[in-house]
Amino acid sequence: MIGLDKELASLGQQVLVLQGGGALGAYQVGVYQALHEAGVEPDWVIGTSIGAINAALIAGSPRHERMDRLRESWKRVEHGRFLGAPLPAWFGTAVRNMLAVTTGVPAFFRPNPAAFLSLHSPLGPEAAGYYSTEPLAETLSELVDFGQVNGGEVRLTVGASNVSTSEMRYFDSRDMALDLRHVMASGALPPAFPAVRIDGQLYWDGGILSNTPVEVVFDDNPRRNGVVFAVHIWNPHGPEPNTIWEVMNRQKDIQYSSRAAAHIKRQRQIHKMRHIISELSAMLPDGARGDNRVAEMATYGCLTRMHVVRLLAPALPYEDHAKDVDFSPEGIGQRWEAGYRHTMETLERAPWRDPVDPLEGFVLHEACGGEMIETAAAA
Repeated sequence: MIGLDKELASLGQQVLVLQGGGALGAYQVGVYQALHEAGVEPDWVIGTSIGAINAALIAGSPRHERMDRLRESWKRVEHGRFLGAPLPAWFGTAVRNMLAVTTGVPAFFRPNPAAFLSLHSPLGPEAAGYYSTEPLAETLSELVDFGQVNGGEVRLTVGASNVSTSEMRYFDSRDMALDLRHVMASGALPPAFPAVRIDGQLYWDGGILSNTPVEVVFDDNPRRNGVVFAVHIWNPHGPEPNTIWEVMNRQKDIQYSSRAAAHIKRQRQIHKMRHIISELSAMLPDGARGDNRVAEMATYGCLTRMHVVRLLAPALPYEDHAKDVDFSPEGIGQRWEAGYRHTMETLERAPWRDPVDPLEGFVLHEACGGEMIETAAAA
């Protein structure tokens, strides 16, 4: 993969988009490690919830320290050892989940006793959550350099949900100075975690409204050519459930996949229409193109092209609906390794080299477990 960084750079900006999903975010670290070792560093990182935390660690670290800080962050949140020994997968899942619920997760969250007294306890809008995320705030304060975020080479965008208006808000380092509050807001999933106040407004986890924040790239202004690595840790594809246990697991996958397939279908249509408008505008005689109304309509055209590499994380054999709180060393390690291996296989495949219909502005390359499901079609 020598020269891959230059090859991708020739296609435009490189963007990394990270979903929310708690412990499943270890897969994202494996993805980034593979990109990092291949010499591919994102120009722009976008995240929601755990994706925002991983994104902040990437954007808020010098290039040579990014992997070290990611490793340190995930080492701190490891959970689920019993008397110093790891629990076996078949037995440990239920025990780990019970420990997480009752004692919290190190360096991430701890129980808020007042919240467990009564559902009607007057905790206040910035403390109304079953857990306190002060440990996470301390971790991020140590490991994320917000001076680097706001003045470094990587653009950072994190998504949060406005509690009062139900609107999605993206906080972008290109447009404003970001700080700890913005990342904490993106991961404030209710009712577990309390809302975060920014400029007088309360915000919850962005995953409530859009857990796959790819629309930020597609709607960016000005639009740019590029390669977008979109990491999906909630698999949109899955078998029909036969039990309530399986129903609970599949329901979460569907909910937090965040209608990504519909977004992609819409964006492919929109980008193709932009290309068609540009092609039609070029066919008009000079006199017609000079008309103000025609010139205005022509602005709706655009010839940018985005290659979207959609990386789908396959399920581990023993996963259940509580997989997003499996911060065990084994769970983290398996997901991390899978993300690394699958991304390396996808980079070797280099699907963006396939022939592309010239009218396509949005080219999807979808891989699951390192195997290509869909790639570009030639004209």
